[in-house]
Amino acid sequence: MTNAHKDALFVLVKSLSKSEKRQFKLYVGRLGVNTDAKFLALFNLLDKIKQYDEKIILNTGIVKKAQLSNLKAHLYRQILVSLRLNPVNQNIRVQIREQLDFATILYQKGLYKQSLKILDKAKSIAIENEEKNVAYEIVELEKIIETQYITRSIPDRANELALQAKELSGQNVMTSKLSNLSLQLYGMMLKVGYVRSDEDHTRVEEYFTNHLPKYTLKELGFREKLWLYKAHLWYSFLIQDFLSCYKYSSKWVDLFNENKEMIYLNPVFYLKGNHYLLESLFYVKYSSQFRETLDQLEEQLKDKDFPKNDNINSLAFLYLNANKLNLHFLEGTFAKGLYLVKIVEYGINKHKDRIDIHHVMVLYYKIACLYFGIGDNKTCIIYLKKIIDNKHLKMREDLMCFARVLSLVAHYEAGMDYHLEVQLKSTYKFLLKMNDMHAVQKEMIKFLRSLGGIYPNELKAEFQKLHTQLKKYEDHPYEKRAFLYLDIISWLESHLENKPVSQIIREKALAHTR
Repeated sequence: MTNAHKDALFVLVKSLSKSEKRQFKLYVGRLGVNTDAKFLALFNLLDKIKQYDEKIILNTGIVKKAQLSNLKAHLYRQILVSLRLNPVNQNIRVQIREQLDFATILYQKGLYKQSLKILDKAKSIAIENEEKNVAYEIVELEKIIETQYITRSIPDRANELALQAKELSGQNVMTSKLSNLSLQLYGMMLKVGYVRSDEDHTRVEEYFTNHLPKYTLKELGFREKLWLYKAHLWYSFLIQDFLSCYKYSSKWVDLFNENKEMIYLNPVFYLKGNHYLLESLFYVKYSSQFRETLDQLEEQLKDKDFPKNDNINSLAFLYLNANKLNLHFLEGTFAKGLYLVKIVEYGINKHKDRIDIHHVMVLYYKIACLYFGIGDNKTCIIYLKKIIDNKHLKMREDLMCFARVLSLVAHYEAGMDYHLEVQLKSTYKFLLKMNDMHAVQKEMIKFLRSLGGIYPNELKAEFQKLHTQLKKYEDHPYEKRAFLYLDIISWLESHLENKPVSQIIREKALAHTR
């Protein structure tokens, strides 16, 4: 049996909405000969079964084993053609590509004048909508046609096309360099997280400086600016300069707000920009602006004109709920955030084919923190176990590290001392293996390890000692990241002041907004 999530055709069929399935059947039935087509029978079968099983398909007699691969490939292509014809998918980018295809067909038929007319119109639309890669393709085709059909209306047509090609090529090269830099920095962020030492900082800084192309901001178009702000944003995240993160994520969102038409053409980039703006606001603890930005994003998503598709729906679920959880962490209103747990669990299941495992684990970590905040440590441990036991999590090793540290604290708080020693040894070995043993983690493990020999009347003094030790790391350039994952300081203060941790965080939030 093939895993349903690994069979591309089955996943595609299951992703179709009712209207898309209906359209596919109408598309197939446009010619009577297709009514009993084998690929339609295969489509109907895949639509009915809950899990992909090759034996079920072969037992129906629709197709022989030797022909199954070809039939699946044919069905896959037919579904894509049907989806392409769907008006929902007819955005500017697809329309320009379609016009380029039409022009190519006309050129191959020798109808040069008609081809050039379509190309000129498509090129204008492409440039207007910042689709410079396809605009360059159009100019290149225009150049080929002009070598066979010389138009008399524009005497310097050759010079015009040459200059246009040079300009578009330069802009595309700039975009390519900036997007490459942004992607590489994003890869560093996913793999190892924030910089951990002066050596790391120097390495990242040198990489960024050496790969950032020279530019004049006023000469950059929308797309080049977008990639520029992305590159700066990831660099800022890596070096933990969160004010700079706020600066460049704001520039990213402002760029879209200044070019409203681009929101509808690039809704994914718009959503991501808002998500990183919210993440930056969370790190710098601007709770009032965080709430305002989150409300604005939610309103934008409700707008009837905002693009709707499966990918956008999945991203909207992910970003809205992750940041709603963050808002409760900022304000210390953990109990009020519990309603989100069922919504997140349902959404993870609904969007499982479109959300990668890393983002699912981040959501589980946030839920664990939510339960930790209300003192439900056993439920906290259940969600952390989902992360710790995950053998496929290759990204963000720091998330795994702090999940283990929080699990230690939750075991202690839950009075599960019989598990603590095993957990301590396992976590210590893991951190050494990951080469991620920071001062904050060392102090936490040393404290938890010493608990067995501390008398109850000495406990408060030990909490105070650890609090004093950790406070000096709160603003340390490389140690402060520990507090982004787990507010250890507030946890310690809750023990010292005999208050719930949520109350401590809420009081800090109120003091911060005054």
